[in-house]
Amino acid sequence: MQSASPFRTPAQKEAERAAKRDAVLRAAVRMFNERGFHATSLDDVAASLGISKRTIYHYLANKDQVLLECITIGLHQLLEAAAEARREPGDGRHRLTRFLRRYAEVNMEDFGRCVIRTGVEALSPESLPRYRQLKREIDDALRTMIQEAIDDGSIAPVDVKLAAFTLAGALNWPARWHDPEGQLPVETIAVTMVDILTGGLDPRP
Repeated sequence: MQSASPFRTPAQKEAERAAKRDAVLRAAVRMFNERGFHATSLDDVAASLGISKRTIYHYLANKDQVLLECITIGLHQLLEAAAEARREPGDGRHRLTRFLRRYAEVNMEDFGRCVIRTGVEALSPESLPRYRQLKREIDDALRTMIQEAIDDGSIAPVDVKLAAFTLAGALNWPARWHDPEGQLPVETIAVTMVDILTGGLDPRP
């Protein structure tokens, strides 16, 4: 009988690396949200994890890449929410509502909060194309769902671009005022906000 090898397999090594990289990003995003990007150093992030800054460089090239990765995670969460909503049965309004609720929830979670709180101005010029592409994809997904709901009559005809800006703008703000230690659950806040906002989309007689 062959004894178990004491050495990690390539898959185990990759899983361990991914877990450590994720830990760095989660520590960083919480500091960015609490202190601000410019007031946070990689030394601060490393100290919170009990490691050296040099160790961080094994997983991420620099502070700008850390920020871009944090923001990218938040934007991908929104894209995933849009994809999930599009697979929902029901009419266009139902799918739009499901997306908007998750949109609000993401913006009250660590990585979504970072997208809003940090802002595009903190990104390096090299990071901007990737950021802008993901933002366009999210905006396109929202506009498509609004248009589909108009087309099937489940919401009133509205200016799609203006409606998208209004809905996204309102649902971005919880990233700034929501208190994770507050009494209301994230899900309750999201449902209440979306119910208020979508009331203005009711079909008119």
